[in-house]
Amino acid sequence: MTEEYGLLEPDEEGAPGDEWEEIDVADTEADRIARKQDREFLEFRKRIKNTEQFKVEASVFDDATLGALYKLVQDGYIDAFGGPISTGKEANVYTALAPDGEVAVKVYRINASDFKQMREYLEGDPRFEGIGSDKKKVVVAWTKKEFANLERARKAGVRVPEPLAVERNVLVMEYLGGETQRAQRLNEVHVENPQTAYEVVREYARRLYAAGLIHGDLSEYNIVVTESELAFLDLGQAITVHHPNSREYLERDCHNVAAFFRRQGLEVSDEELLNYVTEADPTPNADLDETQS
Repeated sequence: MTEEYGLLEPDEEGAPGDEWEEIDVADTEADRIARKQDREFLEFRKRIKNTEQFKVEASVFDDATLGALYKLVQDGYIDAFGGPISTGKEANVYTALAPDGEVAVKVYRINASDFKQMREYLEGDPRFEGIGSDKKKVVVAWTKKEFANLERARKAGVRVPEPLAVERNVLVMEYLGGETQRAQRLNEVHVENPQTAYEVVREYARRLYAAGLIHGDLSEYNIVVTESELAFLDLGQAITVHHPNSREYLERDCHNVAAFFRRQGLEVSDEELLNYVTEADPTPNADLDETQS
């Protein structure tokens, strides 16, 4: 693992807060395609379902999800699917070929059996008022929320996958990885320079906070190494700083990060990291400046 980690330059960003566009959870084109089931879509559905990786994952690819994929293909965001990158209780991530190269496609399960944890992040977010417990509306809104959070993080200068398109419960984004494997998580690699890595991670957490966002599930399991950069993943659950549980989630993020780097031999505390993240204009770190020169 390289000893230097580059920091992105942030774009000009306005004041943080809840100034989000209302998320539309009405029927999408994917739902209409699934209901219509025209001849081309039926052929597409048959072709997708006959591929090996989808035969064992029928629960992920309901007709409306296939309709979303069909729409993304028709719009030019996807040409062909590759294999799975990761699987989880709420979503699976796949590689796919796009006109300009490889992309990652994240598919959220509409029929996920447990929404308890997801609801914890939605409560108190004004974008989700009125959605209630309708699973389809929750997942569609959650997917659009992740797209919006990724865009906001990138504008703030946080290295995350670039969001490319969203359709219903399917998110297309930049693929972080090489020709033979996905980007490795921090828990999967030997960190040669823990001090520099820690300084980059805490700076990205601070930039997120300054942009009005808290990751909400930050740890070594969703920070990856891509080329000479560290990147944050899984911003679907990221909440605004005005969320009623924002302090609790931020403290948990800081504890997870500090605990990981303590295991790497650094003398860092949860409180030190929390203070840095929430400080409006922290004192620049000389060691980090030297690595970027």
